[in-house]
Amino acid sequence: MAFSADELRVLRRALATALNPAPLQDEDVQDCLRLAESVDDAVREAGRLRAFLLADLARYREALPGSLSGYLELLRDALGAGYDPGADDLAALRALRSHPRAAGLLERCQVLAERSVRARLARVSQAVATAPRARLLALPGGRGAADEPKPATPKQPVPKKRPAPKPSEVFPPRRRPVPPPPPEERAAG
Repeated sequence: MAFSADELRVLRRALATALNPAPLQDEDVQDCLRLAESVDDAVREAGRLRAFLLADLARYREALPGSLSGYLELLRDALGAGYDPGADDLAALRALRSHPRAAGLLERCQVLAERSVRARLARVSQAVATAPRARLLALPGGRGAADEPKPATPKQPVPKKRPAPKPSEVFPPRRRPVPPPPPEERAAG
């Protein structure tokens, strides 16, 4: 990020005021607010540019191997801007390692990816180490419960449960329909 001469002057005054608190004039306050707005705009623009660069990199990666030179150029620019190569980038570079520039970028990307993973693991382990530990409480029914004598409770008679019915009791067998009598027997006579 680059500052103009006026922006540097405002920044210098703001830092001096932060170090040696003194009342500010209205003009100085307005200058600081404009500088903060300019910095916010620059950060938003950098985010948009980064999103565009990453989308462009993904398009070139999908068009490989036909877009080899463009992809390698974009990846080198993205790495220079602080991009951490992902698994897709590493896989694409492994497939292209026969090309000398791709092989060089693959080595660089592997080192950067390993650093990134180590940094994430360090942050996670530090967060776990500094997290307050919960106190474990004994639960009823554990080993300690077997050692303690149980209070005697009078046993009440347990009512006998009715056994589960058999399927033949619930669904009686179907009876076959009785065939009608032969025609000779039907004649009344």
